[in-house]
Amino acid sequence: MDMKITRACGGVFCLLGILLPAMIAGGATEPAAPTDPPKSGLMQFLEQDYLFGTWGGKRTEWQQNGVDFEFVYFGAWPRNMSGGIKAGQVYEGTFMAVMDLDSEKLAGYGGGHLRASSLWLHSGDAFSRNYVGDLNQVSLLDFPDSLRLWEFWYEQKFWENRISLKLGQMAIDQDFLMPEYYLSLASLNFLNQTFFFPTVAFNVYDQNIPGVPMGHHALASTPYGTPGVRLRYDPIERFYVQAGVYDGNPDRSRSGTRINLNSQEGALAYFETGYRLNGAKDDTGLPGNYKIGGWYHTDDFYDYHSTLTAPITGLPPKLHSGNYGFYFLADQTLYREQDADDPAKQGLAGFFRVAGAPSDRNLAPFGVDGGLVYKGLIPGRDWDTFGVAASYLELSEKIERAQRDINAALGFPFFSDKQMVDYEAVLEVSYRAQLTAWWTLQPDFQWVMHPGGSRALDDAFVFSLFTTLRF
Repeated sequence: MDMKITRACGGVFCLLGILLPAMIAGGATEPAAPTDPPKSGLMQFLEQDYLFGTWGGKRTEWQQNGVDFEFVYFGAWPRNMSGGIKAGQVYEGTFMAVMDLDSEKLAGYGGGHLRASSLWLHSGDAFSRNYVGDLNQVSLLDFPDSLRLWEFWYEQKFWENRISLKLGQMAIDQDFLMPEYYLSLASLNFLNQTFFFPTVAFNVYDQNIPGVPMGHHALASTPYGTPGVRLRYDPIERFYVQAGVYDGNPDRSRSGTRINLNSQEGALAYFETGYRLNGAKDDTGLPGNYKIGGWYHTDDFYDYHSTLTAPITGLPPKLHSGNYGFYFLADQTLYREQDADDPAKQGLAGFFRVAGAPSDRNLAPFGVDGGLVYKGLIPGRDWDTFGVAASYLELSEKIERAQRDINAALGFPFFSDKQMVDYEAVLEVSYRAQLTAWWTLQPDFQWVMHPGGSRALDDAFVFSLFTTLRF
């Protein structure tokens, strides 16, 4: 983010603009135009992009030569005020380090880009598992402690940048299902995981069913990365198609460096096509971003109904070959306070997303979320954002049918009415204050309805305080 504004004037024309009125007035001199006083050292410190500035000019020098670094610290203090499993709070933190190398500046050939990044996660107790009991997870930082490799990939663009080939260690959420106007790693306007990457996509994780072997498949979503390859084609500025294939079971250990490609873990493929409304260089209308896509996992997945009822029927659980899902994402700028050159991009953006998957092998076969984000809502606070979002996650009716079949077979309610699965919903309200160019502070409130996808737990009310620091 660059909060500095500069003005330039051609030297000859500026000179004529000063001398001509004086000549017409018979040599009378015009008073000098008032100039803005120089900014104080404190103001320059608050407006610089990073807490440590340009590192004595070294950062700028390296950028000009094709080497760029980004260091960001994310901190969160979520507190469950009532409902869920129990009241309480934890502190969660993540330090992110990213290095980008530009082939043209470094080696003289264009289109090449190398990225290496790592994450240090320190979160203590798992907040959602121990305090809330929700499926969506109210905190983006709610992951086991680790110091891990996140991404390590090389991308090469061809044919006037219309074709892009990327391969290496990658996080799928950095290429697929990416919002462009309401949420990103650079602007985390919402803290619930489902608004960053939809919960339906996490169905490819191992199913936590007693007596069922685990450890065969998962999703390479941040903070996890996995070996993969992605091919993208942009025939025009407004349209693209892309596909990626990834290891079906990313390393979830503390290092993130495990590579174990084998048929038992399968592969996870993603496909997506997108259209940018008013996305060409000369377009002046309100920009929008519309994407449709899907995924397919090649591994075997247990059937929920037959697996849950196996102890009653005595029959072995059924297996389904493969798993798949689909999604649609739209985020659209609805109103701009100023023109497209506004550095703060003040205005209102809306988003909507829906995702689905077959109910026989997926815990959550349907999910929908949407909301509004306004940047610069309060006069004088051009860089702040205020957001309201809601999501609905439906649990599999195959699980509910299995619960009822078990109750009928046993002759008594082993599963009570409150334990019957139905849905989980979230309402989130958040305000992200840009205190300096390099520091944000974000109070956030979430109402989690039916945590865990049933009425077994009371609705949870969670308040979080979230911060980011750029070094």
